[in-house]
Amino acid sequence: MKKILLRIFGLIAILSLAWLWVMFNAHPAYAQINTINYSNTNLENRDFSNTDLSGVTFVAAEMRLANFQGSNLTNSILTKGVLLKANLEGADLTGALVDRVTLDGANLKNAIFTEATLTNSRFYEANITGTDFTDALIDRYQVSLLCKRAEGVNPVTGVSTRDSLGCR
Repeated sequence: MKKILLRIFGLIAILSLAWLWVMFNAHPAYAQINTINYSNTNLENRDFSNTDLSGVTFVAAEMRLANFQGSNLTNSILTKGVLLKANLEGADLTGALVDRVTLDGANLKNAIFTEATLTNSRFYEANITGTDFTDALIDRYQVSLLCKRAEGVNPVTGVSTRDSLGCR
């Protein structure tokens, strides 16, 4: 009986120490301050040039002719966005979610899309000179279309557009 009580006491002591360790080492989760959400908004002709927009959400936003030239859009979310003829020249979209986005006629010259997700997105007549798509997730059909007009080297990363797309 004494052994059973010692085991129960030992188990309670171990669980109590584990609980204390978790309680004293736990850090509260804080909501991200300064998070901007442009979801479902009309941003047509808006000037965001040279702006830090990292982590900003643009879900289903209308961004025709918007100017994002030189902007930091790292880890931003542009899902279902419309960027027809938008200017993203020199913009950094590293790690961005650009899923189901229309980029027809957009200026993507020297933009950086490294590790971005570009699935189901369209780039018809977009200027991709010097654009870096290294490790980006892009539909095969779009890659084949992009490779037909891929040229230039990104001035920031030093990677050629053709190499970043894996063109043959």
